[in-house]
Amino acid sequence: MSDVSQEDKTESATPQRLEKAREEGQIARSRELTTFVMLLGGIGALWGAGGYAKDQLSLLMEQSMLFDRERAFDTARALKHLYLQGQIAIKGVAPIMGIMVVLAFIAPALLGGWNFATKSLQPNFGKMNPVAGIKKMFSLQTLNELGKAIAKSILVGAVAVFFLKAHIMEIMALSSMTLEHGLASMLHLILLGCGLMAFSLIIVVAMDVPYQLISMANKLKMSKEEIKQEHKENEGDPHVKGRIRAQQQAIARSRMMAKVPTADVIVTNPTHFAVALSYTDGSDGAPKVVAKGTDHIAARIRELGQEHNIPQLEAPPLARALYWHVDLDREIPDGLYTAVAEVLAWVYRIKQVKKEGGPAPEFPVYLPVPEGMDARPTGSKVKRK
Repeated sequence: MSDVSQEDKTESATPQRLEKAREEGQIARSRELTTFVMLLGGIGALWGAGGYAKDQLSLLMEQSMLFDRERAFDTARALKHLYLQGQIAIKGVAPIMGIMVVLAFIAPALLGGWNFATKSLQPNFGKMNPVAGIKKMFSLQTLNELGKAIAKSILVGAVAVFFLKAHIMEIMALSSMTLEHGLASMLHLILLGCGLMAFSLIIVVAMDVPYQLISMANKLKMSKEEIKQEHKENEGDPHVKGRIRAQQQAIARSRMMAKVPTADVIVTNPTHFAVALSYTDGSDGAPKVVAKGTDHIAARIRELGQEHNIPQLEAPPLARALYWHVDLDREIPDGLYTAVAEVLAWVYRIKQVKKEGGPAPEFPVYLPVPEGMDARPTGSKVKRK
């Protein structure tokens, strides 16, 4: 589909296209959001853990300035002292670095979530094409990045100027403070100023996040032809689908045949149709069709009926009506109540004769079937088997 132009891609990406894009590493990302979170997190870490870091680094500097003559001539002691100094340095910066590492994993996932795409790690020599590189320099994405950089510079610069003007007297007063109080006040002003400048970037983030989402959605748009092609690929090989359907039908037939021995009577055509009916004495429901079929399936139903001594009645109109108008495991319709009741009464008399003896009951003669009900319904897709 490489011949499809971007103008033809008017349809939103399908779920399959979105999943494929994630596998290729194509997800919405906002550098501005990541920068904003990292800056605020770093300033917050300095504000909260700065005192602890100052104490540890002061201890490090104090012990580094001490001179021990024996340590100077003993390599083992010098190495041990260096190891302890390293521990102090790591303890001092560990809280701040730990927070920054956590934020480095969390911040990018705020837009688009975490995604590890191995395909994006594969070499792509097409990116080394100088012509493509020159085109990219003058692309809309590059202009957008340039605009954001200018906007950030103006915004941060304006906040810095405002902050300096608002705290000019405090800054001037630093020269009259003691060293300890002066350093503490200066650090407070620096952190407050940096925090305000970083927080001002939320304006850039508020514009960049929607832009990235819309840009990625437009990039992943598909043409109607691409959607049709994807649909065809999802449909799969028609031969494979045919085999699957055949297997499903075979399983369904097997389950249906397993219910034939539970039937009370089998109504036949006598050769083309066979329908097995079941009724529970005392039940409020109507009799149900537990199995039905035509031709060789009908023959198999009759064979199973003979094997399990199930009464079989030749009633072509009723058999056809039951086959065409009653689904499997469904109760018979009102129009067939009278006919089926006559059949069940005949079955009941057969059971009585088997228990008590006597002459075999006569076959039912009048089985009323509503006009047209024994014919195949218009538009029916049921096939003779």
